[in-house]
Amino acid sequence: MTIALVGGRVLLADGFADGTVVLVKDGLITDIKDESDALPAHCTLRDLGGRYLVPGFIDTQVNGGGGVLLNETPTVAGIAAIAAAHRRFGVTGLLPTLISDELAVVEQAVAAITAAIRIGVPGVLGMHIEGPFLADGRRGIHNEQYFRALDAAAITLLARPTGGRTLVTLAPERATLAQIATLVEHGVVVSLGHTDATAQEAFAAFDAGVTGITHLYNAMSPLMSRSPGVVGAAFLDHRPWCGLIVDGHHVDPLSLRVALAIRPHDRFMLVSDAMQCVGTAMTTFDLLGSPIQVRDGACRDEDGTLAGSAVDLLSCIRKAAQSLGLPLATVFRMASQYPADFLGLSATHGRIAPGCRADLVAVDARLENAEVLF
Repeated sequence: MTIALVGGRVLLADGFADGTVVLVKDGLITDIKDESDALPAHCTLRDLGGRYLVPGFIDTQVNGGGGVLLNETPTVAGIAAIAAAHRRFGVTGLLPTLISDELAVVEQAVAAITAAIRIGVPGVLGMHIEGPFLADGRRGIHNEQYFRALDAAAITLLARPTGGRTLVTLAPERATLAQIATLVEHGVVVSLGHTDATAQEAFAAFDAGVTGITHLYNAMSPLMSRSPGVVGAAFLDHRPWCGLIVDGHHVDPLSLRVALAIRPHDRFMLVSDAMQCVGTAMTTFDLLGSPIQVRDGACRDEDGTLAGSAVDLLSCIRKAAQSLGLPLATVFRMASQYPADFLGLSATHGRIAPGCRADLVAVDARLENAEVLF
């Protein structure tokens, strides 16, 4: 049965379109028509009531949700619970994210992600392994007792096929350029993060195949007068996609506007960096032995260090629309099309076009409610 989505403001390649009908059958977008065109016989109409119709959101950094942290529950059930919690906020694709831990835990998570993808847990596109190959001086909330250099055994584990995408955040101080190139050759998406690398070291890593920068500005060498650092490298080299946490706590909106004024917008993607409290009423939780307080939309340890975020991706979209001075179409693309491009999924995800998956979301005008339609 073909379903015709009508009455929505549809996000297409050239912006929002009114009077547009999107046809869906068997989980795929089959056609896009004007409302005056004839529709297929026996199709079912679904009126969106003037809401925005946008591609489903893709979040490449999701530590947890629904009371579950991947590090603590590296199982299919845990992954399914995290994905379900974020689906309520319009996320139809995500990378459950493992923060620095023992390699044995990484191996458990890789096995669980592989099984989750094999059985078709909705929304799971792969996984993000953030550490433990990070720099001591930029640890953030990560526990440096787990930090280590990349080696052959770790490369074998990270390159293990899961049936989805594997994103690895590392500091170039903990890996050689040849090791980075080996990961890329095996299909791993590599991102710089939690690093004190110089700009020249960052440029070399980009040349070796690094295509991402994990949460720009946070936990990395800043732009200084005589030390441009990773932030300066990102401003000058527009090849990598940069993740942005727009929660009102991680980065000042003015700093975000500076980056957006310098780099192409299609090289940014919104990420939540969500912790297990998202989708719950939790005000405290334990993060691998450290007590965390959730206050005013932020997660902090006893020293005030940010510990991921307490926001979902829809909240990040709303805050970005309110504070960054971007067209709303661009903001939505930063949460759908551009992360799909980053992950190499642009042929099937992140766009409303014939042949793409019908991962579609209807969002109200206030950007407060998102309904996954299929």
